[in-house]
Amino acid sequence: MAPPAVESEFGPLPPWIIVRAPVDLGMVAALRLVVEAGESEAITLAYENQIRIILDDRKAREAAHRLGIPVTGTVGLLIKAKQAGVVSAIRPILDALDANQFRVGEALRAEALRLAAE
Repeated sequence: MAPPAVESEFGPLPPWIIVRAPVDLGMVAALRLVVEAGESEAITLAYENQIRIILDDRKAREAAHRLGIPVTGTVGLLIKAKQAGVVSAIRPILDALDANQFRVGEALRAEALRLAAE
């Protein structure tokens, strides 16, 4: 599930992702004071539906945590994918993320590779 602002930012989403607008526009507006539009809608949608959210931005993660929303980051998602056999290795994916300006700290990268047994 993703909100319209995320679809606007990234373009057409895969057909398995349901686009749904959050209901509480007041919450969206309040969150907009600290995070970007897509993140404010996504956090509100996760709160309304009591679901885990995938976030990497520090401020967005903090906002979600304050609301009691479980958060997973991209690296955590990659580790889960490796453990579930969805991907065979995360190192090349981390390298590709790095090559595309998605920064993963060295300590997080090392821990992710350790957890993925790479």
